[in-house]
Amino acid sequence: MKLEQRRHRPLRDKILISTYRNKCQSTVRKTDKMSGGGPEAAAVQVLTRAVQLDNEKKFAEALACYEQGIRLLLQAEKEVNDEGKRSHFRKKTKEYLSRAEAMKEAAAKQRTMGRTHKQIQVEAGATGYSYETIFGPLLDKTLSSVVVEDAYIRSTHQIYNFLHFCELLVLKAECLRSITLRTTRDPSGHGIQHERLSEIQQSLEKHSIKFTFIFSDTIHDREIRFDNGWIIKIGRGLDYFRKADGRFSLGWTEYHFRQCHQTTIDIFHQQSVE
Repeated sequence: MKLEQRRHRPLRDKILISTYRNKCQSTVRKTDKMSGGGPEAAAVQVLTRAVQLDNEKKFAEALACYEQGIRLLLQAEKEVNDEGKRSHFRKKTKEYLSRAEAMKEAAAKQRTMGRTHKQIQVEAGATGYSYETIFGPLLDKTLSSVVVEDAYIRSTHQIYNFLHFCELLVLKAECLRSITLRTTRDPSGHGIQHERLSEIQQSLEKHSIKFTFIFSDTIHDREIRFDNGWIIKIGRGLDYFRKADGRFSLGWTEYHFRQCHQTTIDIFHQQSVE
């Protein structure tokens, strides 16, 4: 993306939000005519659109619709006398307020981080490059799906690394619903790789996360894609750590203390390549 285009992106985002606020208000007016002017019906219409935009990762637009929908819910609450219905409106308002806050953070992150391409050069023997350090800042409430393409999730330590990565996702991405791994089959043919990945699959199911693993012979790039827009390319994939000195040495369980192999990590957002 050209530098001039990047400079204008914050202005473009403001225009987008303003445009979608106007569209939401237009939707309200149309719904009013069809439903006799009830704010409840208008709120349903606008919030349905907000959720659709949310699912499409159009955070700035979704935020505008959430804000309009919340205002309509508050108005609807004031106009009803039934306490049960008022309680329902308050509950839904609280839920959508929480989601709107997440949208606000995500939209800000897209504006700030989406304009940069970050490259990290990891030197041989360096420490301090745990998965949490690299991936943690990219995990938020908008992340629901992760795709990992790595030809070498086969040996015991490589599968342990992948498990450690999954643990971080479960801890930090509270709305995560699916993880997909594309890797190559272990040439030994003993079935241990399949057995271990199946065990991870069963464990993730207990956290309501669907894990799918696919064996392919055509994988070339090592790439991790988050559906909140982040793409991470690591020269060595997830297998960039050296073996710990021993089972009772720092780095055995906490990867922050592990020495690394030399590699390059590229982190960018889909917006930065548009």
